[in-house]
Amino acid sequence: MDHLEKLAALVEKERAGILSRWRRLVRELPSARELDVETLNDHIPGLLEELAMALRGKSEQAITKSVAERSATAHGLQRLRVAFDIQEVVAEYNVLRGCLHDLADENGLELQGKPFHTINRVFDAAIGLALETYATQRALEVQRRREEYLAFLVHDLRTPLSVISLAGKVLENTMADRGTGDEAAQMIKALRRSVQHLQTLVSKVLEENANLQVESGTKLERREFDLWPFVQAVVHDLYPVAGDSKTALRNQVPDDLVIYADAGLVKRVFQNLIGNAIKYTSGGAIEIGARELGDEGTVEIWVRDNGAGIPASMIERVFDKGETDQVNEGGMGLGLAIVKTFVEAHDGKVAVESKEGEGSTFRIWLPRRGS
Repeated sequence: MDHLEKLAALVEKERAGILSRWRRLVRELPSARELDVETLNDHIPGLLEELAMALRGKSEQAITKSVAERSATAHGLQRLRVAFDIQEVVAEYNVLRGCLHDLADENGLELQGKPFHTINRVFDAAIGLALETYATQRALEVQRRREEYLAFLVHDLRTPLSVISLAGKVLENTMADRGTGDEAAQMIKALRRSVQHLQTLVSKVLEENANLQVESGTKLERREFDLWPFVQAVVHDLYPVAGDSKTALRNQVPDDLVIYADAGLVKRVFQNLIGNAIKYTSGGAIEIGARELGDEGTVEIWVRDNGAGIPASMIERVFDKGETDQVNEGGMGLGLAIVKTFVEAHDGKVAVESKEGEGSTFRIWLPRRGS
């Protein structure tokens, strides 16, 4: 039996021991510590089989083809899903390479010449395919998150634009009928706040378009702020929209309640929930309330309306992106998906209770303090 055949036979005979030693060492990688054996192994047992076949005399071209036809590409996707970073993917292959070298030394086999070259060809081909797939998919996911985030921003431009449009009409009519009065002054203030908010959103769009290195997830800038005046400002901003549909907005938030959150994101949550409620509560009333939940360290916030309600068939899907009310075009498409995304970014939860024809209550639970 020649040197290559001995090494191939040793790899096959000791495969279980190689995998056991490899798992013990790989679990030192942060992303591997909590994985079960099957998930951690993934395609590595198959890679050892490919190595044994390669050692038995396959050409270099056949080695690369064999690896390509197996699962190194799927391995790259799997490692991305279980949150390996790219350095860890390289490290796990090199750990396995080291285990093989140790095994050969323990059995008096020298890894020089063709055995050394063959092992490196198999492992380098597997690393290359896994990394290529990992990097490509990660880039696609970053691009998807980027496009989704920009879509959220564009969606949120609708509310201030509606306010500006309606406030402008009211202001124009008021001034034409009786000159500048209190109502016109209120409209001017709402118009100015909405324009400022619109400018902020547009700036973020421009910033994101200029910055190609978008980080994953939603970044938070938490601070403490009083919730009642915060909600009151949102109510004032939405007053022209609510007034146009004769919908009453009632701020029932306790005036001493303080929350710890990203004010910009929370504002967009309220704008989407209240704006959506106005759309389905023409001539009705919307209540915004909140309370502290005892010692749980949580603030519960709700937006309750007595409007059209949500069909039972849609309740489970209202927070899914793209779930649109077919009767009212543009309803429940992105707005509630935005709410869910921003609330969960705060480690919070969101839920809805609704009965068709009687109204809906959207509830949010946010941590009272930062962790």
